[in-house]
Amino acid sequence: MGCPAPDAFPATEARLVLYGDDVSSGRIPTGGGCAGTAAGAGARVPASILVLGGGAAVTAADRGMEPGGSGESPRREEWPPSAGEGRASDLARAFSQAVRRLAGRESARGEAGHAALQELGALVDAAACGALCEGGMPEMLGRAASAAEKLAAPPRERAGGGDGRPAGAEKAAAVGLLLLKLLGKVEAAKDAHPAWRAALRRVAGPAYVFAVTHGSGRPWSGPGAQAVAGDVLAALLRVAGCGSVAGFLRGEDGGEEGAFAAVLALLTPDLNKETWKNNPATKHVFSWTLQQVTRPWLNQHLERILPPSLLISDDYQTENKILGVDCLHHIVLNVPAADLLQYNRAEVLYHALFNHLYTPEHHLIQAVLLCLLDLFPVLEKALHWQGDAARPPTHCDEVLQLILTHMEPEHRLLLRRTYARNLPAFVKRLGILTVRHLKRLERVILGYLEVYDGPEEEARLKILETLKLLMQYTWPRVSCRLVVLLKALLKLICDVARDPTLTPEPVKSALLEEATDCLILLDHCSQGQVKSLLAKILQSCEDSKVVNCIRKVQQVSEGTPCDGI
Repeated sequence: MGCPAPDAFPATEARLVLYGDDVSSGRIPTGGGCAGTAAGAGARVPASILVLGGGAAVTAADRGMEPGGSGESPRREEWPPSAGEGRASDLARAFSQAVRRLAGRESARGEAGHAALQELGALVDAAACGALCEGGMPEMLGRAASAAEKLAAPPRERAGGGDGRPAGAEKAAAVGLLLLKLLGKVEAAKDAHPAWRAALRRVAGPAYVFAVTHGSGRPWSGPGAQAVAGDVLAALLRVAGCGSVAGFLRGEDGGEEGAFAAVLALLTPDLNKETWKNNPATKHVFSWTLQQVTRPWLNQHLERILPPSLLISDDYQTENKILGVDCLHHIVLNVPAADLLQYNRAEVLYHALFNHLYTPEHHLIQAVLLCLLDLFPVLEKALHWQGDAARPPTHCDEVLQLILTHMEPEHRLLLRRTYARNLPAFVKRLGILTVRHLKRLERVILGYLEVYDGPEEEARLKILETLKLLMQYTWPRVSCRLVVLLKALLKLICDVARDPTLTPEPVKSALLEEATDCLILLDHCSQGQVKSLLAKILQSCEDSKVVNCIRKVQQVSEGTPCDGI
């Protein structure tokens, strides 16, 4: 049977059966059939394009195979598809090409990135809301949002300085406008298309990372980028129906699962040992996001948040150490003790924190000590004490011993204040077990009471608070130290009363009041010996402030039982 003339098939209804092997080889099928082109049976055409009736063209790339490839099993497809399928396919293909250009290396340099953003923005504007939620378009939107977010990422930190802020901030503002368009389309589809949640899930993660990256006032973000980032975050919360960032991350009550896992999935590839410093914003986004999620939602993500926190805290830069310790502190506060004790995680945390105590940076020491104080109850849950045996030393004992070792020779005021600020908490934590450290505590207290600490006198006020707690917990062992402590307290009272410096009067009053309270406690612990010794001083003292302190001790101590501590 002969081949019909080409005119036998109307152009508008042309059909051509394509086989995978024939398309990949570029040869029109023959053997009893008619040629698909005017070239006739066995005619050769370029492997990349096959011309069909009605002017339609199909490329080898569109068919999912490389030109000249061998193809897998033969595949039959009809051309052209229906009108709706054709429009969706064209839209997906256009998005795919624009995303490839946006994610390419050329986009990171100059005008190529801005051109790709404008092209993608034009596609979003022209597309119908429902079309962006159909088929594979939600995934395509996620790829577009992710590529745009990476394009706006700040450059790697450089030791030499160099500020790329203007160009980076301008690019970030353009990316923010694109993300606002995507979120606007998803919001418009909420009432018309049931698949809008799939599109939101794909876009939410990159949009959130962008908003936090450029909304925090970091050096790489300018005012314009910060404003756009704030709009992106507000639009994201509005579309997701969440009243706060915490609700968006953990999931609103009774709603769907939060976006915390999706955000972690985006951040994790950039939070390993080799890559975490490539993007200076990643550590801040991770830390800020972590702080928004509390118990009971945090423990299920422990395996993914603990390694990055330890990695950041183990850096050589003090800023990163503090950031990592803050993350670890949040984990300690918001993860159940049972989960921290599992697999010896609590011990790992303790040793990582303990090593930081050797770094003479007061901000770091403050963060570490606060974290350790909250970690001690978790560690002590694993200890088992037999009532008929001596209590073994705890982690708190070990830390206090190291702190006292550092405090004795320390001459830097900021570190002295930091150590003194946290010393009362350690005495409270150990209670009567503080008696193990009594000799060293006595030396530290006497040494710190002698040194002027500046207008605020923070160190000496905290040392007086420590002394009060120490006498309350270890009062049977205080009487043998009566003379030493009494001399130190009286010397402090006289020095403060005659202080010619610019120390504010409220601070002087606080010092005198604390010292007087210590004298009262000391009198109780020594069975009234302080009161009798102070009576002789009143006869020769002429300073009114000192006399008032001594009289207060005598009046309060009168009739108070010595065991009423």
